[in-house]
Amino acid sequence: MSDLVITPPPSVTIPVAGGGAFPVRRIYCIGRNYAAHTVEMGGDPDREPPFFFQKNPDNLDPSGEFPYPPHTSDVHHEVELAVALKSGGRNIPLARALAHVWGYGIALDMTRRDLQGEAKKLGRPWEIAKAFEHSAPVSALQSAERTGHLDHGRIALVVNGELRQQGDLNQMIWKVPEMIGYLSEYFELAPGDVILSGTPSGVGPVQPGDELVASVEGLGELRVTVV
Repeated sequence: MSDLVITPPPSVTIPVAGGGAFPVRRIYCIGRNYAAHTVEMGGDPDREPPFFFQKNPDNLDPSGEFPYPPHTSDVHHEVELAVALKSGGRNIPLARALAHVWGYGIALDMTRRDLQGEAKKLGRPWEIAKAFEHSAPVSALQSAERTGHLDHGRIALVVNGELRQQGDLNQMIWKVPEMIGYLSEYFELAPGDVILSGTPSGVGPVQPGDELVASVEGLGELRVTVV
């Protein structure tokens, strides 16, 4: 007999290509991890210590639809590589970091940019702009055994047939092993953790009815409709 005083919420999982599901524990998102995007957001492209924020596991949405959220008039797209961990720990050495990766996927870090801007001006957290419902559309994951470890390759986003974002994974300021190592100095990483690894330049607004096609070389496409 369970001692739980309410019915537990459903566990969060991401579909896996070929069958099965990946259980999610936490989501870590790195900010300004491509130099050109750092510039367009008003930052200094010189390499400086990384910073991270979090989304909630249940923000992940593999449905292919993104409901336009309330209390905003400026929602932006940000295409990212998702890194799914099969193991974790503290103070993970760079040479061992990729051994903790289960696989990769395509994600969108949807952002209420107007609310983020207000939070920045006031020195407040970003969760209201980043961690809302359905704010992380995601593709099915593919195992690293199948794809190899992705350290280069085109990443792009097309909106209504127009190329909006384009870059290469090798342009990331902080590479995947470095992100894992840095995070493990401040958090105890664990199986089920997901890292969204930053976006190239070209972020911009979406509107209901827009068709978004995100792609990462080696992973295929993620198609999302704004509803």
